[in-house]
Amino acid sequence: MADISPRHIACAGLMVAAPLVELVEQDILLPHDDPESIWRGFEAILREMAPRNAALISRREALQKDIDAWHTANPDTSADEYQSFLTKIGYLEEEPEPFAISTSGVDAEIALLAGPQLVVPVNNARFALNAANARFGSLYDALYGTDALPGDRLAQGYDEGRGRAVVTWVRRHLDAVAPLAAGSWSNITRLSVQSGNLAVSLGNALTGLADPAQFAGYRDKGDIILRVNGLLIEIRVDRAHETGDRRGSCPQHSGRPEPKSPLACWYCRLHKP
Repeated sequence: MADISPRHIACAGLMVAAPLVELVEQDILLPHDDPESIWRGFEAILREMAPRNAALISRREALQKDIDAWHTANPDTSADEYQSFLTKIGYLEEEPEPFAISTSGVDAEIALLAGPQLVVPVNNARFALNAANARFGSLYDALYGTDALPGDRLAQGYDEGRGRAVVTWVRRHLDAVAPLAAGSWSNITRLSVQSGNLAVSLGNALTGLADPAQFAGYRDKGDIILRVNGLLIEIRVDRAHETGDRRGSCPQHSGRPEPKSPLACWYCRLHKP
């Protein structure tokens, strides 16, 4: 790839904004992906679809001109007359016969599971982030900040009682949707992966999922991913974050100081009066 300007890079015959090239090649593509082949494929899609897109835009502009002219010539009209006009110019079409979508290669999470799907301009970072988060979010935040849990939270500062209620609800929810073979998520002290399976420590006892197939994977930093009804639940483990368990089993404290936040120790969150 040859740099053409500080703002654009030539990729398979395309002039691509440098930030987009950086996003695709450094953040989106996997290590084994070939960036050059990706850009060639993208260029082929544009070569095929751009003329069709231009024709559709031209058609839309022609329809809009017809509609504007009709409204100017017919300031007082009925809904039936307006519908007849829109059908005549092709803006409205007759309802087609039942049909099936034949698109292939779409992830099951999108193709088979109902959920929010937002279409936004990629050059608006906030919109794009909202679209990405439409199918993913923090259950802690959703419960704490909304009326999903009964009661009002404190207007100022952190509400310890509501925080404990959130954690209690989440642990019980995990017991319901991804139960352990023995014990409860409320009493876990450690999560690990052993021989490809999720190992859950309950003090000195070791257990796992009642259905081992619900273990979908893990991240190197320790996060655990479960699969429930085709959807993914990510259990984030961050002992450096004030919301994470930084002390292990609370009665021993593992020799660590009192955390800065009431949510910093899972044991305190569940048992602190």
